Amino acid sequence: MATRKVTLSLDAGALEFAERAAKAHGISVSSWLSKAARREAVRTGYTPHRPADPQATPTNENEALALADELERARAEEDLRAEG
Repeated sequence: MATRKVTLSLDAGALEFAERAAKAHGISVSSWLSKAARREAVRTGYTPHRPADPQATPTNENEALALADELERARAEEDLRAEG
């Protein structure tokens, strides 16, 4: 999974929730926020520009990153559905 370093502003309460939840799951706050953002995007109706195809062969680095992102989104959607 490709990562980018970004600067975000969060209200103190949201950050505290994220820190506690990340600690409870034994993962970093960054990882927890990344998963939460994917789940929220799926929950609120995000749809990819094209369906993820696990058999697709990327032709360049950007396409490979996009494919990885779409596969990750598909996994997040599966996780969300499994949680009910």
